[in-house]
Amino acid sequence: MAFWNRKKTDSQPGTGEGLDLSRLPRHVGIIMDGNGRWAKKRGLPRTAGHAAGAESFRTIAYYCKDLGIPYLTVYAFSTENWKRPMEEVSAIMNLLQNYLLEALEKMERDGFRVHFFGDLEGLPPKLRDLCLRTLEEGDALDGTRFQVNVCLNYGGRDEILRAAKAWAADVQAGRQTPEALTDELFSRYLDSRGVPDPDLIIRPSGELRLSNFLPWQSAYAEFYFTDVLWPDFGPAVLDQALIDYQRRQRRFGGV
Repeated sequence: MAFWNRKKTDSQPGTGEGLDLSRLPRHVGIIMDGNGRWAKKRGLPRTAGHAAGAESFRTIAYYCKDLGIPYLTVYAFSTENWKRPMEEVSAIMNLLQNYLLEALEKMERDGFRVHFFGDLEGLPPKLRDLCLRTLEEGDALDGTRFQVNVCLNYGGRDEILRAAKAWAADVQAGRQTPEALTDELFSRYLDSRGVPDPDLIIRPSGELRLSNFLPWQSAYAEFYFTDVLWPDFGPAVLDQALIDYQRRQRRFGGV
């Protein structure tokens, strides 16, 4: 599947109608959920749902870029997803591998880069090497680019624990002092360091929970839930989420 080649999809196209393009979120996070249920409804194997979901990701990523949203973070594979059947896990790993190969070909031409949140050491060696190569080549690109953050072997609690261990190691080595710790400083130890916190988190499929997705970063995010399954999530649904976001007043604890 060509993830970064533009082509028509079955999803209703977005028009941007009703959107204030000057008030778009800077960072959108999406929990890509519902692939398995989408496939089951059609009498297909779950792997077919993941393939359809990969196409939705491609479409939404390009649409966010075209709208001018600088950052998109997607939940691709969690630390808990290893519990799934081996056939399903292998299919997801293959889709991710294909995505990275396509991304390596298209990043420079299409003006985007890819980063990763999660423990890459826990991935199959071939996929891990592709991730590292994608990071290296993306970081070498000049200019401001749309950035896709892929949460891969990611869990929010695991991220915080890894950050805490790194902080403790720096304290033990004398590079930090306990008194110096602040929210901002601790954030530099997270996978998301250098990336602004998400303004909007979207979860399709009708589930009303975060499922260990960016718990630290989402402290002041707005949430949008929809019953649409991820393979059916197109630009028109994203438009609805963005319009809903723009109707809200964000106070960040103030009045």
